[in-house]
Amino acid sequence: MTVTVIILTRNAGAGLSSVLAMITNQSVRPDRLILLDSSSSDGAVERAKAMNVEVVTIPVTDFNHGATREMARNLTGSDVVVFMTQDALPCNDKLIEELIKPILSGAAAVSYARQIPRKHADIFEAFPRQYNYPGASNLRGIEDIDTYGVYTFFCSDSCAAYLNSALDEIGGFRPTLTNEDYFAVARLLQIGYKVAYTADAQVEHSHTYTLYEEFMRYFDTGYVRAENFWVQDLAGQAEGRGKDYFIQLVKTLVTSNPWLIPYAVVNTFVKLLGYRIGFASLKAPKLFKKLLSGQKYYWDSRYNSH
Repeated sequence: MTVTVIILTRNAGAGLSSVLAMITNQSVRPDRLILLDSSSSDGAVERAKAMNVEVVTIPVTDFNHGATREMARNLTGSDVVVFMTQDALPCNDKLIEELIKPILSGAAAVSYARQIPRKHADIFEAFPRQYNYPGASNLRGIEDIDTYGVYTFFCSDSCAAYLNSALDEIGGFRPTLTNEDYFAVARLLQIGYKVAYTADAQVEHSHTYTLYEEFMRYFDTGYVRAENFWVQDLAGQAEGRGKDYFIQLVKTLVTSNPWLIPYAVVNTFVKLLGYRIGFASLKAPKLFKKLLSGQKYYWDSRYNSH
């Protein structure tokens, strides 16, 4: 099977060179490596071209999490397309080899990598990676909803591989504010495919967020979940998993950093508040949504249908 790696960038910084170098030196080298850049102004395009990487540039106002990936994959013609973000650094030269194994074997139509927290990450940066990306791989299908709930459809396009023909069957990625990966996986599982979490494929990728940034991120997530209520019909609300996340976080803090428990309570409350307000905001004025969203450009774009 042919494999194309697509890395989405916007002012990626100096770290992009390390990501590109690791991708071009994989044990399974991609047939094509494409940088899909949203009009960076920090020299990202020039650095990529200097490394002989294929570059496609779009206006920053045209970026959309779903539509841009759909446009990019339609450029490839490859059997397998691997999506990555600019700050997902492969941990070794086996990333692509391990990531595509479930697809090559026919076990899954989607495979996503384990995300390891950055060096020196604090507990609030590291714990989400530890919770969502455990050490053991798993394979999930629509029949596993009773076991996994909303996690059944979990995936991350920070580093994920897709069987292109399977995406064709569901009409590809659709324009969305965020969570394009989650909704694509849900549609794929509905027609009988499976998603593989491949723990042996690893990237270093984590972020630290302010409380306001957490609020905006969860506002966006709540909003798209309300837009796509069919997902709730399939797997139920996400708040049960959020409750378990909080319980596990507190247990971790009790044994390591108990003085951080009050901040964990505030952090969790802010996320929940953002999610619930977002979920209730489908009919809110555009200015209100734009103010609370983490992606201001989206609300004036052609992809905003509300």
